[in-house]
Amino acid sequence: MSRHLKRQFKQHSVLPGFGLTLGFTLTYLGLLVMLPLSMLVLTTLSMTVGEFWQVISRPDVVAAYKLSFSTSLIAALINAVFGFIVAWTLVRYTFPGKRFVDALIDIPFAMPTAISGIALTALYAESGWVGAWFHKIGIQIAYTPIGITIALTFIGLPFVVRTLQPALEDLDKEVEDAAASLGATKWQTFYKIIFPSVFPALATGFTLALARALGEYGSVIFIAGNIMMETQIAPLLIVQELDKFNIPAATAIAVVMLLAAFALMFCINLIQWYARRRPSR
Repeated sequence: MSRHLKRQFKQHSVLPGFGLTLGFTLTYLGLLVMLPLSMLVLTTLSMTVGEFWQVISRPDVVAAYKLSFSTSLIAALINAVFGFIVAWTLVRYTFPGKRFVDALIDIPFAMPTAISGIALTALYAESGWVGAWFHKIGIQIAYTPIGITIALTFIGLPFVVRTLQPALEDLDKEVEDAAASLGATKWQTFYKIIFPSVFPALATGFTLALARALGEYGSVIFIAGNIMMETQIAPLLIVQELDKFNIPAATAIAVVMLLAAFALMFCINLIQWYARRRPSR
């Protein structure tokens, strides 16, 4: 029996043994992820509690936190809804120009963020093609939270679509046909069969889009206008503190963003874990 277990454990693999690959993985992640984060926390610990609170409770910092998290959440929710529709269309339907539309999804990945910000600002400013039309009816998009949300939606859409596409492709259409033959409506089929099956992938895409939006800088600073207490995002304040060589203050703002982002990701992953366990009950 013991020989059989040893034989199962020592399976042949293209890569080196488990110990070597695990050690390389932990070292790689430690150097690239944990070490920078550790230095961020250690630099912040050089401040006293009073100094730390004084930085993170500044009115401009609190306003930046509220703006960054609210616009990121709204943009991620928009991408979750419309990203699902886009992914569904690309997977389930065949139409002229489908490959071109599919390639367009990856443009925010490839385009430098500064170019994205300039393009969006030129489009949604008062003199832009879209912004001028909205300006006539009294709605300003550029240099407002609306413009920031649009920029974050633009850069986050590929994360949702590319995460959902494999999950939608793996759906068994025969199950949907069986549900229809048993009298289920389209809404019942979607709610009870399709949505539970793709929800983990949708939650993953939402999480990735939210994480990208929270840390986005280049595409936002142009369309935001950087108006104090109104359109200043938290990453911009971090850069401003670094420009002043006030590294502890910059790390203090960053640590709060990091902890809040971890808390959000943990809650989303918890929901995702529950959704994956629920069908097995």
